[in-house]
Amino acid sequence: MPRLLQLIHFSQRQIEFVFRARRELGEVFKMNAGISGSVVVTSHPDHARSLFTAKPGSVPSLTGESALRPIVGPDSVLTTNGEAHLRQRRLLLPSFHGDAIDRYTDRIRDATEREIDTWPIGTPFALAPRMQAITMQVIMSGIFGIDGAPARGTPEHRLASAIKYLTIASTSWWAKIAEIANTNHPEPVGLNRIAIGGLDRAIFAVIDGRRCAEDLQDRDDILSLLLAVTDEDGRPLGDRQIRDQLVTLLLAGFETTANSLAWAWERLLRTPEAHDVLISAVRDDNDADEHVDATIYETMRCRPVVPIVGRRVATAWQLGDYVLPASTAIAVSILLLHHREDLYAAPFSFRPDRWHGRTPGTYEWIPFGGGTRRCLGATLAMAEQRIVLNTMARRLDLRADGPEPEHAQHRNVTMIPAHGARAILDHRRS
Repeated sequence: MPRLLQLIHFSQRQIEFVFRARRELGEVFKMNAGISGSVVVTSHPDHARSLFTAKPGSVPSLTGESALRPIVGPDSVLTTNGEAHLRQRRLLLPSFHGDAIDRYTDRIRDATEREIDTWPIGTPFALAPRMQAITMQVIMSGIFGIDGAPARGTPEHRLASAIKYLTIASTSWWAKIAEIANTNHPEPVGLNRIAIGGLDRAIFAVIDGRRCAEDLQDRDDILSLLLAVTDEDGRPLGDRQIRDQLVTLLLAGFETTANSLAWAWERLLRTPEAHDVLISAVRDDNDADEHVDATIYETMRCRPVVPIVGRRVATAWQLGDYVLPASTAIAVSILLLHHREDLYAAPFSFRPDRWHGRTPGTYEWIPFGGGTRRCLGATLAMAEQRIVLNTMARRLDLRADGPEPEHAQHRNVTMIPAHGARAILDHRRS
């Protein structure tokens, strides 16, 4: 298949593409639908282990070569490699672990309660945007120190609106063309330049405003932290460097967790046994935490929001029977790995009970990636999902808007429910 057709097929129907390729070509295959030409794809946990445990300099991330780079920028923790990446990671990690998670807990619960109180009863609606309303409040709180939704007319409100607009617009046909056009371009080109220009104007206004805040030294939000740090030469970070980190954290924290929650309910509402077990466990307080965790693990196994991760090896690399030359791009298909029959019985069935008494294997369950590139916000994402899923199961009687499962739609590097996980709320408990 010509490279352009492969690229279109992979970007629009990745599930069909990778499962067909593994079926016809085997566990390790090469496609001409990726970054800088060909990419070798694997789905073996041993291969994932070899890439995730290697020294960072030996396996730099492919994100810096992807269509994400023009969006999040060259100084993002996602797109940098080597020492620059590790330095950024060390700076940001404390904001997503330990005591920071405890500070977020009440905010997540309050945001969830407020949001579900507004949902219509008896009228079909999409859950994904409702989940995004919750995760946006949480991420705005962590990044900017704002409790609740930003006040209308403020720079933070305009920024939140720009993020939502960019996310929604990225599912359009022109965005798909722009995504292909922007691959391997360091700066946004074409229509992407217009969309990102609006985002940048909003975020630079927020940065300018915060620089002038009288209580800057007393704040513990991420923006204030970035404004206070200096580089190895003692110089403060530039606006562009700060912008790249903020955009990365906003997009990652807003989009991925929300759609993971949407997928959870899309699967639950079409799997009555799993749904009823969860509802009963939560409302009767019968091992509720175990059932909630099992539901999250199973959702992220069968519907990973980010379905593939990649590295470019600096030296010759062995994947099973193949030895690949240096500079080869290698991708681990999370989708394929999570559906291996030798790891998961009935892998295409949604079965949260498979996780009872079992914890995910480090290289067998990788929705957050792995190694030094593992998602910075993984701990926060799990905390958010636990609180939101528990609260919804306790208070809401939901049913699917239709019997057919929602297929996956691809939005940049994410895999989301095509119709936003549509549901009908029959009853809301106090």
